[in-house]
Amino acid sequence: MTSKPTISHYKKIASIVSLTMLALLCPTAGVADSGPTTGSRTNPLKNPYSILVALAFGKKIEGGPATYAEAVTFYCRASRSGDANAQYAMGWLYAKGRGVEQDDYIASTMLAKAADQGHQDAKALLAEIGEPASVSEMPSCLLPDPPPVVAVADEVEPIISEETAALFNSQRRIYAIVEKLAEKYEIDANLAMAFIAVESGFNSQATSPKNAQGLMQLIPETAARFRVKNAYNPEDNIKGGLAYLQWLLAFFQGDIELVAAAYNAGERAVERHKGIPPYPETRNYVKKITKLYRSRSHPYRDGLVEPSTIVIRY
Repeated sequence: MTSKPTISHYKKIASIVSLTMLALLCPTAGVADSGPTTGSRTNPLKNPYSILVALAFGKKIEGGPATYAEAVTFYCRASRSGDANAQYAMGWLYAKGRGVEQDDYIASTMLAKAADQGHQDAKALLAEIGEPASVSEMPSCLLPDPPPVVAVADEVEPIISEETAALFNSQRRIYAIVEKLAEKYEIDANLAMAFIAVESGFNSQATSPKNAQGLMQLIPETAARFRVKNAYNPEDNIKGGLAYLQWLLAFFQGDIELVAAAYNAGERAVERHKGIPPYPETRNYVKKITKLYRSRSHPYRDGLVEPSTIVIRY
C-alpha cells in the first residue's frame, strides 16, 4: 500500500525547488564574489546556493561541506569575518532547521547582518521571517568566549569555581547580554550571572508565585522603580536587575551577603534585622549566591545612595 505524502514531504520539496530556482537565477548570491573558483571545485563562499541545493538532494559538491551540519560549521566560521554570503547561508540554515534546530530569532539576526551589506536575497528572506528582536540571538559559535575564572589578590580561591564557569558557559547567550551591560553598571558579570542562576535558572519567562518575573525575577514594583518596560525581555530585565544590584551594592557598601539578602527579602528587612534576616528561605538564598560567587565584597559606586545604617564604618 502506498502511503500518502505528508505535509513535511511537501515542505521539503518546496524548499528544494526554491533553492534550485535561486541557484539558477542568482548564481552570484546577491553580493560581490568572495573569490574565484579553482578548476571544477566550487567556492562555498562565492555561491552558497549550489552547496545548499546539493545537500538538499543528498549530494556533495567538491570543495564544499558534505552535510548540513558541516555547512553550519563552515558558514559560521566564515561569518566571523563578516562574509555576507556566509551570513545569508547561516540565516537560511536556521530558518529551515537544516543541520541545527530551527530558530527564527537566530535566522533573522544573521539575515539582517547580510542584508545590511546589501545582500538582496537576505533582504527577501528577512521580509518573510521578520526583523530580529530587540535582543539579537546569535549562534553559539559566534558568541563571546566563556567567562574567565577570576582570582582576587587577597583571596586564596578564585571568585568562581571551574564548575560555576562551566555553568555560566552553558548559558552563553544570556552571558553575552550580561557582559555587554555589566560594565555600564560597574558590576562583575559573574556576580550578575550568579543572581540569574539562583533567581530563575536562566529562564527568561519564569514567573514566581509572588509575581517576580523574568531572568532576574523582578517584582512589578522593582521593575517600575528601575524603568523596566518588559520584564520578560531578557535585555530589559537584566538592565533592571543590574540597576538594582548597583543600588544595593552602594547601599550596603559592597557587602555581598547583605546585598543577596536584600535582593531576596528586601533592603528594609535587612535593616530591620540588622543583618541577614532569620528567614530560612533568605539564609538559604544567601548561601546559594555565595557558593556561586565566592567573594565577601564587590566594588561599589560611592555617593550613589546614602549607605545603610547597619554597615560598619571604619
